[in-house]
Amino acid sequence: MTSPGSGQVRAELGLEYDLLVVSVADAEHDDPLFQQGTAAFDAQDSAAQAKALEGHSAAVIKYVTDRFHVSTESPCVPTKDGGFRMEQREGVPYALLDLDYRCEGADAHEVRSALFPDTEGYVRDTKTVVTYDLDLTSGSAALDAHQPSFSTQQSFGERFWEFFRLGAEHLLTGLDHILFLLALIAGSRRLREIVLAATTFTLAHSVTFVLAALGLVTVPANIIEPLIALSIAVVAAWPLWRLWRRKVNGIDDELLGDGHFSLDRAGWTRLAVVFCFGLCHGLGFASALGIDTAWSWTLLWSLLVFNVGIETVQLAIIAIVFPLLVLIRRKANFAPQWTTGVIAAAVSVMGLTWFVQRIAEG
Repeated sequence: MTSPGSGQVRAELGLEYDLLVVSVADAEHDDPLFQQGTAAFDAQDSAAQAKALEGHSAAVIKYVTDRFHVSTESPCVPTKDGGFRMEQREGVPYALLDLDYRCEGADAHEVRSALFPDTEGYVRDTKTVVTYDLDLTSGSAALDAHQPSFSTQQSFGERFWEFFRLGAEHLLTGLDHILFLLALIAGSRRLREIVLAATTFTLAHSVTFVLAALGLVTVPANIIEPLIALSIAVVAAWPLWRLWRRKVNGIDDELLGDGHFSLDRAGWTRLAVVFCFGLCHGLGFASALGIDTAWSWTLLWSLLVFNVGIETVQLAIIAIVFPLLVLIRRKANFAPQWTTGVIAAAVSVMGLTWFVQRIAEG
């Protein structure tokens, strides 16, 4: 969002095409839009998709402007500028729409979004990410049902909390990422191992997360999602391989590790595998956030805060689960390594199941 002139605010909206079509058709009782828009989506025809939206422009604009508001002391009046445009984000078509809001003069603007609410039944927990340059200030905000609006005069702490909370919620609600962490923990016999593995994972996914969210790297979701599932299975299978090696060759991992960081060749191989899969997870984080815009320091700051939220939850999970696993290993009546094996096997099976499902759906 920008302010091109006195009393004017320009909003450039990027809306997921198929979700927009079904939501508008349902809310505005426009069945022809649903028929035409769905046919264009199935045909993967960008020109036909833009034409479908343009042909039902009144219904689309009403739906959007009824749910996306800009205001000062009073509501700003929106008008559509130009036609609908289409672009691909992570292989998904998005409709681009420019709205010019005419506002009465004020020192601050409030932006409110209720786009694609849970009550429609098509998606849940919609996040609207807004990047703005208004009222001699710039920043980013994440809007959802819990925090549907923001003011351009919001404090630094409020801006920080929005993206920190978004990152924390994403990891807590992402079962695949939590299982990957459990796989790392289950495969680590000592605290040093899990710290090195978690640090390696963090460095890897931080790099690709920022690059992908800034639009510098693009990989289709139908490739990334199966790889994330496969990463869970492979990393979880690592301690199973250790058990097999100990049984067949009599090699005790606890006696190995005279190299750097007290890791042997197998330990370094594990870190390399974790790093590669961490790159995939970073792309998954960026896809979930749904940002695809030009580079800016403001946006980079917001992405880093989002990442801090992810890392805080990750460290909290490690701090809770690893000591519990150590305690279980010590108290188990059967061999402690088999406690690890049972956990690892369960996580690995889940990862393989997701891998097959995502390949089939892709």
